[in-house]
Amino acid sequence: MSFRDATRGASEPTPAGPARGLRGAARVGAVALVGVLTLAASGCSVKGADNVNVIVGKQMFVAKCGSCHVLTRAGTKGIVGPNLDEAFRASIAEGLQRSSVRGTVEAQIKIPNPEGAMPKELVKGATARDVAAYVAQVVDAPGQDSGLLASAVEAPGAGKPAVEQGGKLQIPASPSGQLAYVATKAIAKPGPVAIEMPNTSGVSHNIAVETGENGANPKGTVLAASPFTTNGTAAVKVTLKPGTYTFFCQAPGHRAAGMYGTLIVK
Repeated sequence: MSFRDATRGASEPTPAGPARGLRGAARVGAVALVGVLTLAASGCSVKGADNVNVIVGKQMFVAKCGSCHVLTRAGTKGIVGPNLDEAFRASIAEGLQRSSVRGTVEAQIKIPNPEGAMPKELVKGATARDVAAYVAQVVDAPGQDSGLLASAVEAPGAGKPAVEQGGKLQIPASPSGQLAYVATKAIAKPGPVAIEMPNTSGVSHNIAVETGENGANPKGTVLAASPFTTNGTAAVKVTLKPGTYTFFCQAPGHRAAGMYGTLIVK
């Protein structure tokens, strides 16, 4: 999901793709919401406003929008569209009510910028209302989600370490749509190993291996890399010596957003 950069004038063309989203995130300010608020005020209101499920809203935001947008309380670190906390910060500080934020978000879902990266009908009906309600509740809000909201989506990389068995090491991409693998640690024996990355998220990922424990910073030598997949299993074979390695996704921005882990070979 990529929300419209409303800071642009009506006659100024909006470039499509990641560069558009990143520039939009950097340009937001006090007038960031003028255009979309006009949409909300002119009839794109939220019907059934009290009958929403913010838990479903969080889950669907992470799954459908998290790879594009930063929303701190949701734990998402998307790299295509604007940072939503920053996009709404000035207007909220100036008195914008969260009910208006909610109408704005739903309007953007219903009527996305045709020149932007956000697909039409990404979420629909009650689900769109759930997503809008969750975003409005938590955007630019201090603290962390609590109660059932806190456990609605598993934290990125919170799974148990992946362990090689019979020459095969399986490290799934997060099925929730987060820019992360299920585990941030993996263990293998020296020698040939087939590394598999099941991916059911719908977000394009791969898995690569480089020498050294480098975290988000590409410092080592890339030894092998799998093809990309949005739904399926990507695999790569590599022969490893005892030592420490980094596994990571090569999609632009994914590693920097946290899609990496440490592989120990011993």
